[in-house]
Amino acid sequence: MHHGLIGFFIISLGILTTFVHSKTNSQDVSALNVMFTSLNSPSQLSGWKSSGGDPCGDSWEGITCSGSAVTEIRLSDLELTGSLGYLLSNLKSVTYFDMSKNNLNNDIPYQLPPNLAYLDLSNNGFSGTVPYSISQMTDLKYLNLGHNQIKGQLTDMFQKLPKLKTLDLSHNSLSGSLPNSLAKLSGLNTLYLQNNRFTSSINVLAGLPLNKLNVENNKFTGWVPAELEDIDSIETGGNSWSSGPAPPPPPGAKPLSAKHKDHGKDGNGKNGMSGLAIALIVLASLVVLALLITLLSTTRKSSPSSHFLDEERGSQRAFTPLASQELSHDLHNAKHKEFRESESFDSINIKTLQKSPSIGYKPPPSDFTQSLNDNEFASRLNSKRSTSIHAVPYSLADLQTATSNFATGRLIGEGSIGRVYKAKYPDGKVLAVKKIDSSLFQEGQPEFSEIISRISKVHHPNIAELVGYCSEQGHNMLVYEYLRNGSLHEFLHMSDDFSKPLTWNTRVRIALGTARAVEYLHEICSPSFIHKNIKSPNILLDLELNPRLSDYGLANFHHRTSQNLGAGYNAPECTKPSAYTMKSDIYSFGVVMLELLTGRMPFDLTKPTSEQCLVRWATPQLHDIDALERMVDPALRGLYPPKSLSRFADIIALCVQTEAEFRPPMSEVVEALVRLVQRSSMNVRDDLAESRRTEDSEY
Repeated sequence: MHHGLIGFFIISLGILTTFVHSKTNSQDVSALNVMFTSLNSPSQLSGWKSSGGDPCGDSWEGITCSGSAVTEIRLSDLELTGSLGYLLSNLKSVTYFDMSKNNLNNDIPYQLPPNLAYLDLSNNGFSGTVPYSISQMTDLKYLNLGHNQIKGQLTDMFQKLPKLKTLDLSHNSLSGSLPNSLAKLSGLNTLYLQNNRFTSSINVLAGLPLNKLNVENNKFTGWVPAELEDIDSIETGGNSWSSGPAPPPPPGAKPLSAKHKDHGKDGNGKNGMSGLAIALIVLASLVVLALLITLLSTTRKSSPSSHFLDEERGSQRAFTPLASQELSHDLHNAKHKEFRESESFDSINIKTLQKSPSIGYKPPPSDFTQSLNDNEFASRLNSKRSTSIHAVPYSLADLQTATSNFATGRLIGEGSIGRVYKAKYPDGKVLAVKKIDSSLFQEGQPEFSEIISRISKVHHPNIAELVGYCSEQGHNMLVYEYLRNGSLHEFLHMSDDFSKPLTWNTRVRIALGTARAVEYLHEICSPSFIHKNIKSPNILLDLELNPRLSDYGLANFHHRTSQNLGAGYNAPECTKPSAYTMKSDIYSFGVVMLELLTGRMPFDLTKPTSEQCLVRWATPQLHDIDALERMVDPALRGLYPPKSLSRFADIIALCVQTEAEFRPPMSEVVEALVRLVQRSSMNVRDDLAESRRTEDSEY
């Protein structure tokens, strides 16, 4: 009896232990599966698998965990080859990532584990540019990309890295001048830039608290700032420094570095500045202050919106997604700290997939289901937008003040029916104001109040929300929420490779969200909407790159402008405005999907004649796997599941058919995209564990 009781406790303890042990987070497993395959499945990584497994429970080589989350990856000096895969952004809990001293090549993935404190990819064969996602790693303390083949210029990516202490970019092929944001690295004490092709001066480094600096063997010019000359260790040889004494500092002494703030006294400990000089400075300051007070009071009388004018003084700056100071204010919140543009397909919520009653659904394994249901994006996607928000009237005077009287510097878009301006308020609120061309309100057109009434009833997570309107003195305006990330058009066609953070999974997510928005307008709203203006400039992106379709409910105006879509988007039947139907919307949506696939403009005169019209060039190749891989946007750098690509192309082919009657309704397009997501999520072995270079006989 006694022995039986002991046995019972032992068995119970075993069951309890099994129950307490939690398998590794499924997103972490997927990322490591893809990484293993991309590294050419090396035998030296004991325990690793190309599909499934339990890295934390089974002690995979180089992996450290906390609970069910992977926290460290240490795989230095193991003679690894290949690349790192395309799912590293899944690794949300990894803070230490060391792949140094291997034989890795290709580009460094532009999405890395987002919360790193330590990143070492040195002594490999990586090419391409410094990856974008490093600019968002606010906890990063150590970054070493030295001894690779990285090229191009450093962009302004250092604004939000206050904890960075060591930065090593040495022995690469980096060129151009040093970015101004290096001056923001307030904690940097070690900087290695030697053996690159940097040009211009190093003045931007003058205020940094450096202990070690090496800028040898570059093409730097100018002079070494005096603030740097007596740091503990400095190497400056092999550059084109100017001979002779350095020029005096410009008027108004620039701030000295932290190391030199105590050097304002002479050798006797007395202030080096005379009493007369101090008196003159004080007097000058008083004069300047008096002038400023006079100027401000005058300006207030003449311009009620003077506090908005700073922005308009310069020309509009180039679009730099997610890197601007403006956006950084929105990203400070911890909830948004992780940049989720690279959500894996298995982050789409089960309920999202079940949303359409016509979609057949088979539940995945239980641990996978848990990861789907926990996902924040999916929760937001499924949550209905508040129907209590109704469009409110704005006064013309209010909007004139908020847009600096519709100043050119506030213009953020211009279409066939009017211009869009940014409205800024003293409390920080920002809105987008669409000023409709008054000539469009002619006899036979609906009243503006009717348009407002219809549009204000539209509520969908993937549609830009109308928040207000203005109808005064012949001005008719619509007021929308302002999305700081701009449009899909800007991301695809107006950004350089560095600032284009659209992974394949994000592109599919944008296509699915936009399709849901059109399905809502076509098949759920009563009466239904034909959009008539579906194009990438009208697909706006929120902070997490979820799509919001804009310009809906204005089809009556577009009815008068048959070429509103511009070259490349109009369906073949749209020779006159009255020919436009829902099936024409389907065609335009197919063109947007082609943009997402290829990164090309719908019509581009800079291309050879046979490639200028995107649909005409791409359609014959959509079912040819080899041709399809050549068509893919080079900015993806080959990082996509090949089967997913093929299925995406199949959906495009259905949408852009010449005969309108053969194009599917949007509900079927949504269903097809959901099936693509389901298959890509559930068949990890078939899809997520493959890189583009993996051959698959099933094609």
